[in-house]
Amino acid sequence: MIRQDLKSKLLPEIENCRSIRSFSARPVEEEKIESILEAGRIAPSAKNRQPWRFIVITDEDVRKQVEKAAYGQEHVGQAPVLIALGTTNVDYKMPNGQPSHPIDLSFAASFMLIQANAEGLGGCVITTYDEREMGEILTVPYKMSIVLLLAVGYPELSDSERDSLRERKPLSSITSRNHW
Repeated sequence: MIRQDLKSKLLPEIENCRSIRSFSARPVEEEKIESILEAGRIAPSAKNRQPWRFIVITDEDVRKQVEKAAYGQEHVGQAPVLIALGTTNVDYKMPNGQPSHPIDLSFAASFMLIQANAEGLGGCVITTYDEREMGEILTVPYKMSIVLLLAVGYPELSDSERDSLRERKPLSSITSRNHW
């Protein structure tokens, strides 16, 4: 646990983020959607290639199709906003041999979720879906890929959910210095 006097202004924002799987029907204001997209736009990427495309899905019929492609996960269709994060460059590998797009899109998604939280919204990363079906629904071009979805909206939490903190491993159990 970090001493309270050492916490930055951003750590509390990050600490308050959690995966939300229950959303109210309240629509999300366009300005908030734009700020979330902007957070993703300015995220870092390998060699600043910005190999992404963000598809905002607010149409209820399309959201229901996406829910079906996500194997019927109800919170996917319930969220008033879905953002599909796709790559425009599946082939680029970084010098360490790793493909860059999963890492790049993870940065973008993280920035977007933190911004959603700052806007009073909640979100959840969705990676369980039929990629072929998702590509057809969203008319994704050949050689492009939807890597993940973000479900975003106003959280509908019970009092116990609102008050509970996620269990996290202590810092000492996941870090080391100078060697594994």
